[in-house]
Amino acid sequence: MDSVLSVLEIIGVVAFALSGAMIAIKSEMDIFGVCVLGVTTAVGGGIIRDLLLGIAPPSMLLNPLPALIAVCVSVFVFLPFVQRFFHSGKHKLYDRLVLIADSIGLGVFTVMGVNICYSSYETPTLFMSVFLGVITGVGGGVLRDVMSKNKPYIFVKHFYACASIAGALACAILRTYVNELIATVAGMLLVVSLRLLAATLHWKLPKSKYSSEEKQSKEQETSNKTHSTVA
Repeated sequence: MDSVLSVLEIIGVVAFALSGAMIAIKSEMDIFGVCVLGVTTAVGGGIIRDLLLGIAPPSMLLNPLPALIAVCVSVFVFLPFVQRFFHSGKHKLYDRLVLIADSIGLGVFTVMGVNICYSSYETPTLFMSVFLGVITGVGGGVLRDVMSKNKPYIFVKHFYACASIAGALACAILRTYVNELIATVAGMLLVVSLRLLAATLHWKLPKSKYSSEEKQSKEQETSNKTHSTVA
């Protein structure tokens, strides 16, 4: 099982580093910023999880391989021919790749968070395991979005965090009644499937109509003032 988790961790690191680096390039960051955002997205959630579990120093500092992989992926994405490929009128491909990479990373790190919670505590509560799974899954993405001055995905995009919660719940429950391997694979696939379905079918959580109406009202006032000034 340890070897399976190691492979999943590498897949998750590559996926999250890819999404972080691509968003950094879209935000017009230099190569250092691209690498920082790639690494932050890939290992940020794990660092937050370790700190909450009282694991000090965080495992990332003891094993720098994930961070090095994230740097390599970020540098690759920054290469001119790679950037040209994504920005030569292929915006749909760019958006799809970010979505797929982010979905895979979210699924992998969500179930890893649950499994590490169980390896740190013999009998963690369901709430504890799910909470740490979700934090591991979404933590790096939240840091990425804040650093790139975007609204965090967990608050505005489809149901990002809800997919992570569902996968963490499935993983934690199946660990109890089936086994760790099936729980890990099932939880990961559930997260990825829900994220892709939400994006494809435009599933969204309800939003306040008041905020949108207020925004439209302010935009209308600004437009009227501009027209009156011009006149």
